[in-house]
Amino acid sequence: MQNNVKRTPSAEALADLQAREQDAICVNESTLKHPWWYNLKYAAWGILFGIVFVKAEIVSWFRIQEMFRFESFHMYGVIGTAVVVGLISVLLIKRTRARTIYGEEIHIPKKEFNKGQVIGGLLFGLGWAITGACPGPLFAQMGAGFSVIIVTFISALAGTWFYGLLREKLPH
Repeated sequence: MQNNVKRTPSAEALADLQAREQDAICVNESTLKHPWWYNLKYAAWGILFGIVFVKAEIVSWFRIQEMFRFESFHMYGVIGTAVVVGLISVLLIKRTRARTIYGEEIHIPKKEFNKGQVIGGLLFGLGWAITGACPGPLFAQMGAGFSVIIVTFISALAGTWFYGLLREKLPH
């Protein structure tokens, strides 16, 4: 590990970063190259995350419908907890100027609010209410053996492709 090495990005890399900050969620790509098997840790965490989703019943279509009908606090508690943990984590990263385990800077860009976020949020919520799945639980549902969710997965892929096709014409 090279924790003490400070890496300064080139002007071209900075220009690319600023362009991606406009609409990308994650702009913290590592410049380090690792063997393919380093990615197995992400698969292990994903499997663990999926097990937690199933055990917490947040992949349950019935739980999701209860949430949208305001019949249960369960999902609001899970989502609220995630928001609070995320907020505290981002504040700590910013205040302590935390770095990755490899010593790379973590950059969290400022984002401006726009109407595209409202439109996207409404479409996302509508799809979530109809199908009972959002991207996280989607994979956990498939892993739990709910084969009908494959239709939702294919629809999500098609929607992502369609967004990529129209991306330049949409409000960001």
